[in-house]
This record gives sequence, C-alpha cells and structure tokens, in this order.
Amino acid sequence: MNGAPLKIAVIAGEVSGDLLGADLIAALKRIHSGPVELVGVGGEGLQAEGLQSLFDFSELSIMGITQVLSRLPKLYTLIRRTTAAIVAARPDVLLIIDSPDFTHRVAKRVRTALPDLPVVNYVCPSVWAWKEYRATRMLAYVDHVLAVLPFEPATMQRLGGPRTTYVGHRLTADPSLLETRRLRSGRQPGNGAILLLPGSRSSEIQKLLPHFEVAASELVARNGPMRFVLPTVTHRQALVRQLTANWAVKPEIVVGAEAKWQAFAEADAAMAASGTVILELALADVPVVSAYKVDWIMRLLTSAIKTWTGALPNLIADYAVVPEYLNDIVRGASLARWMERLSADTYQLKAMKEGYDLIWQRMQTEKPPGEHAAEILLDVLKKKKPGQF
Repeated sequence: MNGAPLKIAVIAGEVSGDLLGADLIAALKRIHSGPVELVGVGGEGLQAEGLQSLFDFSELSIMGITQVLSRLPKLYTLIRRTTAAIVAARPDVLLIIDSPDFTHRVAKRVRTALPDLPVVNYVCPSVWAWKEYRATRMLAYVDHVLAVLPFEPATMQRLGGPRTTYVGHRLTADPSLLETRRLRSGRQPGNGAILLLPGSRSSEIQKLLPHFEVAASELVARNGPMRFVLPTVTHRQALVRQLTANWAVKPEIVVGAEAKWQAFAEADAAMAASGTVILELALADVPVVSAYKVDWIMRLLTSAIKTWTGALPNLIADYAVVPEYLNDIVRGASLARWMERLSADTYQLKAMKEGYDLIWQRMQTEKPPGEHAAEILLDVLKKKKPGQF
C-alpha cells in the first residue's frame, strides 16, 4: 500500500462497535504508510484514534421496537446529519459497524449520493435470526461484510447476500480476556463471587435487576452468606446504585473494564443479559446462565424469529451450551439454582466447560481480527479505486 492520504468515514453506534472500529483503525495505521483521517460517529475508542464524533454516540444506543418508534424523529435527524457530513467529506471508504437501524440507513443514503464509494460492513446483521431478506437488500449498498461469528459467511452465502468473510472476534485477541483465561486456568469451583450482569442499556437493567435480586436473596437463604459482584459502566453506575439501594443482599458494584475483568477472574458463575457479554464470559471460561426480557411489541413478533437460540455460544457450538431464560420464564429462583450447580463440581459445570473448549477452538483465526479486517477493507478500496491506493 502506498503512502497516499486515506480518509475513512466510520459509524459505530455502541460501545462494542466502537471497540471493533478502534481495533481495525489501529491495525490499518500499521499497514498503511500514509496519513489516516477519520470522519463520522464513534466513542472513546475511535476518538483515541483521531475521530471527532459528529455527536455523542450514546444517542444511538436504543433497544427494542418501542424505543426505536419513540425516537424515530430524533433518529432520522441524526441519519440526515450523518449522511450530509459524510457526503460533504467525500471519504475514500465508508465503514459501518453494527447498529444496523442507524448505520445501514446512513449507508443507503450515502451510496445514493456517492455511488462509487466502497462500503464495508463490520459485524454481520443477524439475518440468521430474523428478516432474512435483509441479506439480498444489502447488495445495493454493501461491498463486503466482515463477520465476527464463524457460521455467518455460510449463512450469507445461502441467503444470497454480499461477500462475507469471518475475520475473527476481537475478544479472542483481547489482552484482558486472555489474561483472565490464564488466571482461571485450573481454577476449582467454590468460594468465588456470583456475577450479576444486567446489561448496559437502561431498559435491560431495569427489567433484569429485580430478578437478579430474587436470585441473590434465594442463594443466601439456601447457602448462607455469599459474595455478589455487579460490574457496570460509568454512565449506568447511578442507575444501578439506585435500583440496588434497597436490596437486602447488597452486591459489590464495580465500574470500568479493569474491575470487570478482575471480577471475571474471581467468579464462580454469572447470570447475565443475553448479548455479547455471554460470549465474553464463555471465552473467559466463566460459567453463565443467560436471561432476557424484550418489549411487548417484540413479543408479538417472536414468530418471525428464525434462530433456535439467542445465546451466541450456543450458535457457535451448534448445541445448547448455555441455559437461557426469556421473558416470562425468567425466574430468580431458577437462576439461583443454576448458580448453585455451576459453582460446584457438577456434571452441569463439566458439560459447559466442554462446550466452552469447542467454542474457543471454532473462533480461532490465523491473524488477529483487527488486522484481518483492516486488510480486507484496504483490498476492497483498491478494487473499487484501482491505481489510487
């Protein structure tokens, strides 16, 4: 790659996407000898790589159809604003990362205004779960999809979507996760903490914490004093403290990534909101039970969901490694009994650990995910703009 200046438009709508984007951009800077300029939307990770975000990306952290509907006017204002800024900047490539309700709408509009602009989508939309028709629709505005789950390229090919490559998942190369795995290697169950992980969105936290409170009380009633640790992020700390203020069994609330990984290292087991954190726990070798409660409109649409599970470790292993509780089936007493089984030397714990080994094996790649993703982005750019890079 020559030393030509490279301008990248990037849009990340959540913390996980921001971390992926920052990892890719950092790797790209090591590969590309010329200056790299960023324009678009992102958080602390991308800002550390030089992005001046068009607005606070936490405004895009919405979940569930009811939240999307209630914020449509604001959402479309941000879509128009982001589109206009990217078109005006005339970047060399557009990188959209996850948050498809926002990023894909911007990509469609940008592609209409700049039809020759290469577009790379990092994190495959969950076409394997629902709305399979999205795969073919993406052909109009996405040149290449960077998948973070090993089964996604085959799914996109089956559905006739854009070219898709499994680049690996950032977590498999995360130094904190690797250190946590090392610390947990050979660890015997018992005398560790029970982790409470209700999610990072306010709606998730408010729906799940009452059930986690019941689980904690049940565990103490059945087993005597126990330690509960609740990792959270800075901007949710006040909400978490407010919602747990009157608990009879008080959890230790820890804030930030370093404290979270320390808690992972010391844990016996965890109850957690379905999402990326379930995969984090599986890769870190922390036994977990998944719980989730969706809004009322999503409940009406459950028949449209095609996937057999919502837990990423289960999809990767292709069988039920992690137990799941959804909506009205979420019961604190059930979670408590699973914590007892997973924090002792039981057949349930052995079976989960066997599944974790398979998941780790299937997610390995020859190159670090960020490096592989950066190489593909540059390759797409060279093919769309031959002779310029």
